[in-house]
Amino acid sequence: MKILKIVGIVIAVLILILIAIPFFIDVNMFRPQIETGLSSAMGRQVKVGNLKLSIFGGSVAADDLSIADDPAFSNQPFVRAKALNVGVELMPLIFSKALHVTDLSITDPQIALLKNANGRWNFSSLGNSSSAQKQPGAPEPKAAPATKASPKPANQEAAGSSGGVNPDLSVAKLTVKNGSVTMGNVSTHAKPQTFSNVNITVQNFSFTSKFPFNLSAGLPGGGTAKMDGTAGPIDSSDASLTPMQAKITVQNMDLAASGFVDPASGIGGLADFNGTMQSNGHQAQSNGTAKISKLKASPKGTPAPTPVDLKYAAVYELQKQAGDLTQGDVTIGKALAKLTGGFQIQPTTTVLNMKLNASNMPVDDLESMLPAMGVVLPSGSSLKGGTLTANFTIVGPVDKLVITGPVQLANTKLAGFDLGSKMSAISALSGAKTGSDTAIQNFSTDAKVSPEGVSTQNVNLNIPSLGVVTGNGTISPQNALNYTMSAKVSGSMVTGLTQMAGLGNKGGSIPFFIQGTTSDPKFVPDVKGMLSNQLGGLKGNNPSNVVNGITGLFGKKK
Repeated sequence: MKILKIVGIVIAVLILILIAIPFFIDVNMFRPQIETGLSSAMGRQVKVGNLKLSIFGGSVAADDLSIADDPAFSNQPFVRAKALNVGVELMPLIFSKALHVTDLSITDPQIALLKNANGRWNFSSLGNSSSAQKQPGAPEPKAAPATKASPKPANQEAAGSSGGVNPDLSVAKLTVKNGSVTMGNVSTHAKPQTFSNVNITVQNFSFTSKFPFNLSAGLPGGGTAKMDGTAGPIDSSDASLTPMQAKITVQNMDLAASGFVDPASGIGGLADFNGTMQSNGHQAQSNGTAKISKLKASPKGTPAPTPVDLKYAAVYELQKQAGDLTQGDVTIGKALAKLTGGFQIQPTTTVLNMKLNASNMPVDDLESMLPAMGVVLPSGSSLKGGTLTANFTIVGPVDKLVITGPVQLANTKLAGFDLGSKMSAISALSGAKTGSDTAIQNFSTDAKVSPEGVSTQNVNLNIPSLGVVTGNGTISPQNALNYTMSAKVSGSMVTGLTQMAGLGNKGGSIPFFIQGTTSDPKFVPDVKGMLSNQLGGLKGNNPSNVVNGITGLFGKKK
């Protein structure tokens, strides 16, 4: 019983000692050492607030933290946080008043990432000791606080360094909790992107060796992203060129709201992504797969009901900010198109120089994508059956792309559209019987799509029940039609008034216009064209027959 009392007294005394220790050790005496050491390591002026010792937590806590930005970018803090926890070894602290740092934890930080017109980031100079001397009021670089650092291999001083020497600082664990990261460009006035709930864990951090990390964040506009991999050694001349290997997972990223896509491009949708990225500090290689639902590919488009799958591989030159898409397999159902080519990231936009090759894609799988691309068919109609082949060149800024190349449709039909009745305004073609669905044996054209609208040259449309329609025309951004066409009728159409006017025989054709809109096209007779075509007919025809025939084309017999 007496022994139990003694043990109880000893325990009580120990507890009292632990409670009293923080009152006898003023950890604020270490604040200049912590600030100086971190400033030297970061290459930036670092300030911490009032320090408190937690014996049970084995840490020193600071009320707040601020890390200065590169003065070439901003005079506001690069990092501002509510709290900094410094894990320490208690025995050296208590008996020798020596600060041995084991880990760092930053809580609720606000981090500002900025990029200039040359593609350089404000974190590029992190770890560069020369930048610390440039900071107004920055302390002279001194030795970092003692840490549980592993001995540095002889060859690590040069690793990751192309113009300087990295700080000899390592920490067993570095964490960022519930951070907020804004990413902007100082050369533009675009609204910065904000990443929420950013959490980062780094094990065995060192400027001079590889270290594992994992990161999770909420994306601008919604969705989440995760990265797991390794990074390092930190490039001492430009931290943004640090080698890295990572697995990346993105879920429900809102393309339109994310800020990664220029809103003026009209591109939208929800993207899921799984891929990998490897960078040696100069060139990055990435590959993976993505699924985009509710895709919108045009400012006037509407979300597509069918998801689009993408399998890609790309190479990117970090300093040139340019790359090549070496594989871009775009799949919609059973339809496959291949996108390849180069891209250049500029301060305000991304410029493309690419090719899209698609061969014999099933129209039924593509039909649901037409509204997403801003393509409007005549009201109540749809494309059914057949195949589409296209070979496009895609060049220019993503918000002002120019797409050119041949397009061909084969063995399809425009369901719900009676072309014959629509063309009845041209009496010479009033006998055309296409039915409620217009069968198309072949349609081909040389297309150009740009911000100014759509231009289609060398249109060739083969409709078995009518004949061959050829011509050229444009579609405005408001979907207004302006086409000059001619129909070379065949079969039973070469009768009556067409022969009387000399329009349907010996290679003759019936000229007409297509006006109105894509949803409500209007077929209008080309009177001037008809008269011009038939002037030569006066030599071999009775003039009265020619006049009667031409006027009869409009349902008026002279």
